[in-house]
Amino acid sequence: MTFEPEKVPAFLALFEQAKPKISRFEGCHHLALWQDAQAPNVYCTYSHWQNLAALENYRHSPLFKEVWAQTKALFAAKPQAFSVYQQWQSGPVPGPEAP
Repeated sequence: MTFEPEKVPAFLALFEQAKPKISRFEGCHHLALWQDAQAPNVYCTYSHWQNLAALENYRHSPLFKEVWAQTKALFAAKPQAFSVYQQWQSGPVPGPEAP
């Protein structure tokens, strides 16, 4: 998600408020927020869901609709979303801490 640089603090405040609700949503096993190392106004949420039905249930929930409406008002560019299946992993992949 690419945000208007001056709107990043508003997004971070919104995410801070929403993350416990999203994390507790039925079927959510993991939620993370990643920031681009080269473009500090670009973020990506990374989540693990029990299955595609759980993700779709979240996407059609009042919680998602509320958070998404507030989030998309802050965008500088059209967002991208991907749903993927893990094929292989060698072990935990910790990310670098934010500077």
